[in-house]
Amino acid sequence: MAGSGEDVRALFKAGVRAALEAWPALQIAVDNGFGGVHSQEKAEWLGGAVEDYFLRNADLELEEVEDFLGELMTNEFDTVVEDGSLPQVSQQLQTLFCHFQRGDGAALKEMASYIAQKKCKVTATAVSAPKEADEIEADVDSVEEMEVKGVTATSDAGVPGEARPQPERTDPSVPTIKEEDIVEDGWTIVRRKK
Repeated sequence: MAGSGEDVRALFKAGVRAALEAWPALQIAVDNGFGGVHSQEKAEWLGGAVEDYFLRNADLELEEVEDFLGELMTNEFDTVVEDGSLPQVSQQLQTLFCHFQRGDGAALKEMASYIAQKKCKVTATAVSAPKEADEIEADVDSVEEMEVKGVTATSDAGVPGEARPQPERTDPSVPTIKEEDIVEDGWTIVRRKK
């Protein structure tokens, strides 16, 4: 089902916004003010910038889209995205653009709806001060069985920022934080699950 050009463009715009709003790296950057006091406005601008980028460049390669998004995150939010999500978001955006080019409004609407349904609220888990060696040894048995997620989904019943055991996930794009990833200065190394 092909819609009018204006309707299809509106659906493409909505799909781009859905993909960006569902992107945990961007959501965390906005929620934590990495872009300064105008982080939310920058995120809204980002949707228009991505839409315009696709409209001006008809045959983009996946790497070009990744580079563009990475540069925007670095320049606007002072954030380097290393969680493996850039290729995923870039692929979603490229697929949306292919549907737009074909004038397939139904596919655009379906994909935007799917992305919006998969979106979950994410929060950065607070990292406490490193424990002394004796305390770590006492906790080893319980920590070995539990992973603390670096990006934690919360619901109305959950308390944001509270560390709690999460069920094992099979999605390789979800970063995890393990006890050995917390370094002395309070920084956390986030690695992609293999």
